[in-house]
Amino acid sequence: MASPINNHIRTGQLGESMAQLYMQEQGYTILEKNYRYKRAEIDIIARKGTLLVFVEVKTRTTDTFGFPEEAVGSKKEKLLVNAAEEFIVVTGWEQDVRFDIISVTLTTPPAIVHFEDAFH
Repeated sequence: MASPINNHIRTGQLGESMAQLYMQEQGYTILEKNYRYKRAEIDIIARKGTLLVFVEVKTRTTDTFGFPEEAVGSKKEKLLVNAAEEFIVVTGWEQDVRFDIISVTLTTPPAIVHFEDAFH
């Protein structure tokens, strides 16, 4: 029998895969997945034209206890910004950047909501 932790990890991985496919369908090129810097992890780093997009993916099986995007608080935002700054320095990126949230609810059919420019 799978543990609740394993189920949680599988749910997150499924949501990230669905978000990645969604982004590719929208014309984004995926540059990195699960980019880590210190204590932060950026789920997806993508590019569309001259725009670099850092994406936090939140997945839930239902919205009974709130919507997935509500789980991204100021602490998480700060960690993501720090990791993004490191990625920008390492790669020498000099164009525009944006922070997005993709919310995935695993209902039937699944619901994917893309919040562009979710925070700065």
